[in-house]
Amino acid sequence: MTISADIEGGADAAFSTSSTPFGEGVADLYQALLVPILFEPYASEMANVAQRLKPVSVLEVAAGTGALTRALRARLDPAAEIVATDLSQAMIDVGAPSLTLSRTHWMHADAQNLPFAHAMFDLVICQFGVMFFPDKPKAYGEAKRVLRSGGRFLFSTWDSLATNDFARCVDECLRRLFPSDPPDFLERLPYSYFDPGAIKAQVSSAGFEAVSCDRVTLTSVAATADHVAAAFCKGSPLRGEIEGRAPERMSEIVDEVAEQVASRYGASPCGDMSAFIVAGRVR
Repeated sequence: MTISADIEGGADAAFSTSSTPFGEGVADLYQALLVPILFEPYASEMANVAQRLKPVSVLEVAAGTGALTRALRARLDPAAEIVATDLSQAMIDVGAPSLTLSRTHWMHADAQNLPFAHAMFDLVICQFGVMFFPDKPKAYGEAKRVLRSGGRFLFSTWDSLATNDFARCVDECLRRLFPSDPPDFLERLPYSYFDPGAIKAQVSSAGFEAVSCDRVTLTSVAATADHVAAAFCKGSPLRGEIEGRAPERMSEIVDEVAEQVASRYGASPCGDMSAFIVAGRVR
């Protein structure tokens, strides 16, 4: 597959004018703290599923700093070509230097307006990105468009806050600290898309067959409670919501969240996390 020859309108055609909350400072902390705590365990699970499909051309959307990209590169046949895309250039700038092997490409692209020709890939994969798509059916339609006949669409989405220990603890602590105007990023976006029936219906409506939605529960481990607090409060878009309310209190808030995490889950925290892995096939 020759990537450049098959891009419709060039890479710039995919650039969205929408702003992204994963800016430069957030992206660095996201990679350093949030990736090992939340994303690497599920990246391993997703890569195992992908490996069984034996793809030779893979498009990853909302790749972030490349947690899943690195897992795929380690599991898949070295001849498999991987194109990792994200809407945030800051995330790509952090992730791309960590994976420069041949047949691995990084691009700035919008999952709702992919810059690729029809039927280019045999796997489109996305880890914890679909929750952020303003128009999920459009993104699912784009995934179908760029898949070959028999191709697979595979993505993960978080289960509810109630089933994810660290995220729930952070959210509850922030609601106590800001009772009149709590930062609601976690509930509003990453932990908002967890109804299996609705998810399957949307993916099926985009034209996918044999759609499955399987709950996968894993354990999240952090070196310290401070790492959990900083990961969520400074390494995610929660940072902007906290700074917008009390910029001078960030250190104090991180300390208070860390104390709450430690009181519930210990000085070296260990908690449950739950997500769904969704799969569909193109006829």
